[in-house]
Amino acid sequence: MNTNNQSSSTPNSVEPKTPMSSTSNYYHPSPSRTIYSDRFIPCRSSSNFALFDISTPPPSAGGEDGVGSSSAAYTALLRTALFGSDLGFAGSPVTPDRKSVNRNIFRFKSETRLSCHSLCPVGFDDQLIGVVHAPVKAPRKVAKAPYKILDAPALQDDFYLNLVDWSSYNVLAVGLGNCVYLWNACSSKVTKLCDLGVDDSVCSVGWAQHGTHIAVGTNNGKVQIWDASRCKRIRTMEGHRLRVGALAWSSSMLSSGSRDKSILQRDPRAQEDFVSKLSGHKSEVCGLKWSYDNRELASGGNDNKLFVWNQHSTQPILKYCEHTAAVKAIAWSPHLNGLLASGGGTADRCIRFWNTNTNSHLSCMDTGSQVCNLVWSKNVNELVSTHGYSQNQIVVWRYPTMSKLATLTGHTYRVLYLAISPDGQTIVTGAGDETLRFWNVFPSPKNQNTESEIGALSFGRTHIR
Repeated sequence: MNTNNQSSSTPNSVEPKTPMSSTSNYYHPSPSRTIYSDRFIPCRSSSNFALFDISTPPPSAGGEDGVGSSSAAYTALLRTALFGSDLGFAGSPVTPDRKSVNRNIFRFKSETRLSCHSLCPVGFDDQLIGVVHAPVKAPRKVAKAPYKILDAPALQDDFYLNLVDWSSYNVLAVGLGNCVYLWNACSSKVTKLCDLGVDDSVCSVGWAQHGTHIAVGTNNGKVQIWDASRCKRIRTMEGHRLRVGALAWSSSMLSSGSRDKSILQRDPRAQEDFVSKLSGHKSEVCGLKWSYDNRELASGGNDNKLFVWNQHSTQPILKYCEHTAAVKAIAWSPHLNGLLASGGGTADRCIRFWNTNTNSHLSCMDTGSQVCNLVWSKNVNELVSTHGYSQNQIVVWRYPTMSKLATLTGHTYRVLYLAISPDGQTIVTGAGDETLRFWNVFPSPKNQNTESEIGALSFGRTHIR
């Protein structure tokens, strides 16, 4: 093949080079030769914009009504926005012929040196038009003082009891001695629900998930069902031999845990006092919680064990034995199915997290104090723990980092009781110092700066009875 003929027929071909030769000192590009780079950057100055039919119309196109002039102005603005204002191709449009159509619309642009900052899609210039800088979100502040304190005389200082619960109708139930009192959070009205008499005392209270029914566990081993709207007892159910210190409602069942080491499953609609008996704990049952989907029941006992049951089992389907003290504090996550938190007593002091779907232990946090209660926020992925020996504190945690958002103090005895308001923003804590304290700790699900309806009530200290 004739090399010279090939070169003449293909003007863009490159002359052959000697292998391993260096061109750093002797290579001088021709000034008439355009050097192209490997990046496709349009060179608009050499483009045929007549193909886009947006060239400037002749001056005679405008009419008396201004339609032609406004159209020309729009075309000019469109051309400037698309291709820049420095192209300088004003004039009559050029009709493309077939040869120009077959050519490339854009040509490669010669390589230019850009700063490294120009590669950033946002840029480093604060005055860039159209760039909106998001403000830095300030950390959420939690009030360190309770906004309301209620005196609760005869509130027992007993770790194994559960004497405070908050209903979906915004009514707080508190067991004081042998009586149960109801405090309406909207009106601050106090109502005496029941009096068990001098021979009995209240050991636990638990509202149904919906409605006005409340269960009361007694020291004599009975469970009473009351209609709080009428202050009328509906029925009394037996089955336990010793005190009932833990109650938990599912959508249709009521579970009761006792010092006799058993858990009874009750259906208030059935004639029988209980439909099944769960056996497994070797000491008093002091913690009970149904999962949010009502499929699993978690129980904690003074035997340092945490068990998980399903709707039909009479033996635990999961057993967790890592705690080294009584397990009263139990909370299911409303954000992740199967995520369970538990807290241990004085000798343990730890909050542990479990995945009941995979039967795995996820993490452990040593709090330094007896863990009395746990509750998860339904608005944000945070939880609150209350503590006893030796600091008597309340801690707000961010999950899963378990970083402390706030530490609240004020109780002078162990913070044994905890409940959360139906709007998910306020918690109430109770202690052996015979006070109930209300704290705004969680944000609203819609507006994190909105003060809860309960928190907007008057400040001050009043009596629960």
